[in-house]
Amino acid sequence: MDIKDKVAVVTGGASGLGLGTVRSLVEKGAKVVIFDLNETKANEVCEELGGNVAYANVDVTSEASVEAGIKTAVDRFGAVHICVNCAGIAPPQKTVGRAGAMPLENFKKVIDVNLIGTFNTLRLAAEAMTKNEPLTDDGERGVIINTASVAAFDGQMGQAAYGASKAGVAGMTLPIARDLSSYGIRINTIAPGLFRTPMAEGLPENVIEKLEGMVEFPKRLGTPTEYASSALFLIENGYVNGEVIRLDGGIRMQPR
Repeated sequence: MDIKDKVAVVTGGASGLGLGTVRSLVEKGAKVVIFDLNETKANEVCEELGGNVAYANVDVTSEASVEAGIKTAVDRFGAVHICVNCAGIAPPQKTVGRAGAMPLENFKKVIDVNLIGTFNTLRLAAEAMTKNEPLTDDGERGVIINTASVAAFDGQMGQAAYGASKAGVAGMTLPIARDLSSYGIRINTIAPGLFRTPMAEGLPENVIEKLEGMVEFPKRLGTPTEYASSALFLIENGYVNGEVIRLDGGIRMQPR
């Protein structure tokens, strides 16, 4: 799909991987609607990037909230062609710790945001995409990019909830690709390793250095721009569908 003049929605688009993707999409000529709960940061991004970026205060776990966000995109820019899901949380907690078993609500919250929130957004975006006229000779109407994590495959201690949520995102990729194939909608998933996001930036420098040492090559954390370039590749290459792609410098996470 040619990105120029297409309309994208990006969850978690006010910071981190989502913000990197928003900037790269705008550079390619797309119109973007940021779905995020951080109104202050989102509005700063809109002011920075200009009239091709809009903001919708969206809670990805709420059906009504996402429906309203999709309506904002269609009303403002006329359609939805691209959906990139970057919203997520990663609170670490062991299955059983000094205070006892992990509260079930804590596990449910991570699943609700990372897995159910991703599906909630993509299903409603896909419904909007079905109304598009074909955009390519192959009949493509839309593209969805989800964000999993290497924790889906080699999660560390304290990542039971996070690993389960991201494994779910990876695991639903191919079935959804099959579900949406008749509409000309593709879906792929990126599974990032260690990236310089606001979460990582808050760590002490000695911790960051230890994390960088775990990466095979290059020995550093990834950047939001590198995530965005992968997302753009998956949007533009019409023959990639139903794939989960690790983006991790060759890292294989240790137990802790």
